[in-house]
Amino acid sequence: MSDPLPQRTQVAIVGAGPAGLVLAQLLARHDIDSVVLEAESRAYVEGRIRAGVLEQGTADLLVELGAGARLQREGQRHGGIELRFDRRSHRIDLSALTGGRAITVYGQQEVVKDLIAARLGAGGRILFEADAVGLENLDSERPAVRFRHGGVERSLAADVVAGCDGFHGICRAAIPSSRLRVFERVFPFAWLGILAQAPPTANELVYVNHERGFALHSMRSPALSRLYVQCGPTDAIADWPDDRVWAELRTRSAIAGPWQVNEGPVLEKVIAGMRSFVVEPMQYGRLYLAGDAAHIVPATGAKGLNLAVADVCVLARALAAFFGGGDRAPLERYSATCLERVWRAQRFSSWMTGLLHRFDDGDVGFAQKLQLAELDYVTRSTAAATTLAENYVGFPLPV
Repeated sequence: MSDPLPQRTQVAIVGAGPAGLVLAQLLARHDIDSVVLEAESRAYVEGRIRAGVLEQGTADLLVELGAGARLQREGQRHGGIELRFDRRSHRIDLSALTGGRAITVYGQQEVVKDLIAARLGAGGRILFEADAVGLENLDSERPAVRFRHGGVERSLAADVVAGCDGFHGICRAAIPSSRLRVFERVFPFAWLGILAQAPPTANELVYVNHERGFALHSMRSPALSRLYVQCGPTDAIADWPDDRVWAELRTRSAIAGPWQVNEGPVLEKVIAGMRSFVVEPMQYGRLYLAGDAAHIVPATGAKGLNLAVADVCVLARALAAFFGGGDRAPLERYSATCLERVWRAQRFSSWMTGLLHRFDDGDVGFAQKLQLAELDYVTRSTAAATTLAENYVGFPLPV
């Protein structure tokens, strides 16, 4: 009996996160064959909780790719965000400042579910529990991915390999270190996040600057709140019992007027460090990195998933030129093209992080006074608010 597993494709995609799945859908529009290899099971991938703020362009693209029906029904479109500081609340009208553009709150795991259903529904090939263990011949015209599936090691030959396997994946590690330059900043704090069975306290995201540290009020549905507080980089979940989390949220979010945090059972609690990370270039031979495999941004700017989608839009366009007419120039420019947007997103995310968090590395009082002055300027100046709004809702995707 012949082996039913794929042995050859045009584009081998390592990783079934948003980057890999969007890339597969984009390639299909150009009749380019691909196989997605995912180390985890489908159930695990579809249940993996991640951030869920979609830029306007990302939401529009998912609809165009046939993966947006549920997003349109269940996603929560927001035309503004709230900045809270000095016990005052200020709304930034994103839509008014950007010609009607907005963000959509929709969990990343839901995006992944929709993309998997769309890809499989179109006859696409996603191989779950296929753990990529090595890349071969990347500097040749016949690269390959070695993967383990069902206890057997196999090989998938391709013309191109797309490394969409995240920060800890094997793809970036397959590039000789002498060929990469790493840029990194580790922030001296982390986020403690909870998922609570409680209606969101506000209709839009609330970003809080407080002398005790940052806080964020977000949501996953009309019945589920996603809430965050700044904590120490070495804190453990055991340091943050539920009562302490709710107390900090109440204290940090208080305003000079009526305000109440909706509380409920805590369904999930996680701590995530904050860092910026970029590798240059994002390509080596026939390997092209996308998403977290190439860059990490602080969560404050809500750019991670959206940057990954932008990367694969550039890559899909370049691959269409390559396979369609042999034009290699867009592929050769892939890294440089992506990095322009990546560094813009790093700038914005670092600015938002610096604006809202407490830094204990100097004169804290002076630093917070500067933050308050900057926040006051952003909320008073149309020009400054427009800059925030344009970056937050996202620039058009390179499709």
